[in-house]
Amino acid sequence: MWGRIGCIGFGGPPAHIALFRELCVTRREWLTDDQFERAIAATNILPGPASTQLAIYCAWRLRGPRGALIGGLGFILPGLVLILALSVLFLSGSPPIWIRGAGMGAGAAVAPVAVTAGLGVALPIWRRTVASQRSRILIYAFAAGIAAATTGPWLVLVLLACGAIELAWQRQLAGDGAGFHAWPLLAAVAEPGGTGALIWTAVKVGALAFGGGFVIVPLMQSDAVGTYHWMTHGQFLNAVALGQVTPGPLTQTVAAVGYAAGGFPAALLAAFVAFLPSFSFILLGAARFERLLLNERVTAFLDGAAPAAAGAIIGSAIPLADALRETWQYAVLAAAAIALLALRRSIVLTLLTAGTVGAVAALLGAPIGM
Repeated sequence: MWGRIGCIGFGGPPAHIALFRELCVTRREWLTDDQFERAIAATNILPGPASTQLAIYCAWRLRGPRGALIGGLGFILPGLVLILALSVLFLSGSPPIWIRGAGMGAGAAVAPVAVTAGLGVALPIWRRTVASQRSRILIYAFAAGIAAATTGPWLVLVLLACGAIELAWQRQLAGDGAGFHAWPLLAAVAEPGGTGALIWTAVKVGALAFGGGFVIVPLMQSDAVGTYHWMTHGQFLNAVALGQVTPGPLTQTVAAVGYAAGGFPAALLAAFVAFLPSFSFILLGAARFERLLLNERVTAFLDGAAPAAAGAIIGSAIPLADALRETWQYAVLAAAAIALLALRRSIVLTLLTAGTVGAVAALLGAPIGM
């Protein structure tokens, strides 16, 4: 049943949550509404792909650790297999002209998708934040947005720093000490090379991504394109688009980055490292979820890291748009922005339409570069 959801789970976390609610609460009654809602709250606090962690948690509640492993893999593997197959098609050295056009068309729509995803994270945070705290929320969002747009390799440090600053602020107001452990910040600036670089990129995706799935895009982009040159800007846009139009979690996009870095072995390694924290969080900590929800330090850290993640997602639209090379792509970008932000159309439908437009444009002779 988890494999079925992995096959039909188009549309990102909202679709995944709805499918698991229908299966586990409405149809099978394995969980109560309250248990399911608290599971959603707990997985939203954790870094990494929340819907993947929810899938693993529901399976853990049903069949323990073995169920968590089987259910989690059932949810992840269908989309992972599909994105690897599409990576071979889209990221190979000389794909057919219509494939290149489809990739450029879908890639042109990725920047509006980033803005849509960022606003989806930011608006609920803004609404539930009291007026006296909104100035700090804006500072965190702007700082991370600027980092995502300009200094990609340092983005994870900014996200951690925003969380740490908010934690220190709230502890200071409460009369508690303002210290915090610095090891995550030190880890964030460690930039190994070779296989270590790919592992570090996957670690950031799986263990340091706060605030929604799309925050992995700016975390990956600077490594994949700017620092290690595993992909061109166009290939990275293709990878992000593939992650959006395939079922399952967006985190599986890291497999496309791994494929570009070193073929199938690197793709499987990147996926394993990126998803390992989600399994670890549930297998080691699911029994403590209630305490996690009541932990003031955890919630204080997220009060800073979550708005920073929203700002980073929106800020990533700038380098994503800057990666476009052909004039017709900007027309696709504008149309996608209208469809997503004004008409509220589906992300998957918008990307598929943009890809179709790109394929047709290429076949009609539109320039598609190298």
